[in-house]
Amino acid sequence: MDEIVKAALKKWPNVPHCYGWLALDARGDWYMRDDRTQAAGPFPQVKGSRILHEKLREFIERNYLHDDAGCWYFQNGPQRVYVNLAYTPLVVRHDGEALLDHCGRSFRPEERFIDDEGSLLVSGAGTVALMDDRDLARYADEADSLQRINKVDVGGRFGFVSDPAP
Repeated sequence: MDEIVKAALKKWPNVPHCYGWLALDARGDWYMRDDRTQAAGPFPQVKGSRILHEKLREFIERNYLHDDAGCWYFQNGPQRVYVNLAYTPLVVRHDGEALLDHCGRSFRPEERFIDDEGSLLVSGAGTVALMDDRDLARYADEADSLQRINKVDVGGRFGFVSDPAP
């Protein structure tokens, strides 16, 4: 967590949490609620605006954490901004032979699964990540040998909440 965020938490310890304004899609992109999304209905069914500002994305990613209930959030100064997840709390991709999560952190895989929709999941460090669909081809020959899991069971098995609420 950034030092400036830690300082803000000390200065304003009781800022209310924020829900329904930030989402993570299946490719590891961040989306923020906007006027169009506000008018259209529940988030994340309508994605909102993709966050393109590099420094803002980096700030979110450095301060992306989870609570004891399995809800993932961005610590924005003194405020927790809970994240709606399109699927898993992390999305991984290959950088050469290295596996990185969407925040740019190294990810050490322990197990691999394929869900009932054909998505590849990788578990490690007590959580699970969705493999970026642009990297699926390298696993095509292994698909029949991977462990099977139902998409509806993933959150419960790995202890995360896709749609946090107060």
